[in-house]
Amino acid sequence: MTRPPFPPVAERDLEIVAKQLGRPVRDVVGIAARCVCGNPTVISTKPRLADGTPFPTFYYLTHPAATAAMSFLEASQLMVECNERLAIDPEVAAQYLAAHEQFLADREQFGHVDEIDGISAGGMPTRVKCLHAVSAHALAAGPGVNPFGDLALERSTWSPDVCQCADYGIDGEPGGA
Repeated sequence: MTRPPFPPVAERDLEIVAKQLGRPVRDVVGIAARCVCGNPTVISTKPRLADGTPFPTFYYLTHPAATAAMSFLEASQLMVECNERLAIDPEVAAQYLAAHEQFLADREQFGHVDEIDGISAGGMPTRVKCLHAVSAHALAAGPGVNPFGDLALERSTWSPDVCQCADYGIDGEPGGA
C-alpha cells in the first residue's frame, strides 16, 4: 500500500499495467498497491487526463484476478448489503465519510479539477456503487480506512497476500518483479 507522494513509476510497471488492462495506460502518477510478487495491483491516475477529461477515479484496480473477484461480488449483490449497512450504522457512515475525505485529499495533491471537486469514487460517501473502486482505495490506504473496501477484500476469493499474476511477458518471468 502506498499513498502519495509516490516514488517514480517505472516503465516496466506501465508495461505490466497495459497488459493487465489490455490497453495503453493513461496519466499514471503512482503505483498505489502491489501484489506480493511486486507487480502493480492499484494505480493512481491524474485527476485530469492529458486530453483534458476530468478523471475522479484516483485509485484504479488493475490486477485481473482482483477485478474479476470484485465483479463476482458485485453480481452477488454485496453492494446492496453495504448500502443497507451504510443507511443504519452511523459509525460505518462516519468511517466511509472519512475515507471519502482522505481519497479527495490524496487526489488533490495532483491538481484541483473543478468538475470533480468533492467527487471521489465508488459512490463515496453516500452509497456503495463500485466495489472495484472502494477495494482499490482500501488496498492503497491500508486496512481500516475504507470499511466497504475492507469488506469486499475480506469476502473476495482474491487475496493481496497470494500471487495470482499471469505471465505478462515482461522480463520473461511470470509475475515477479
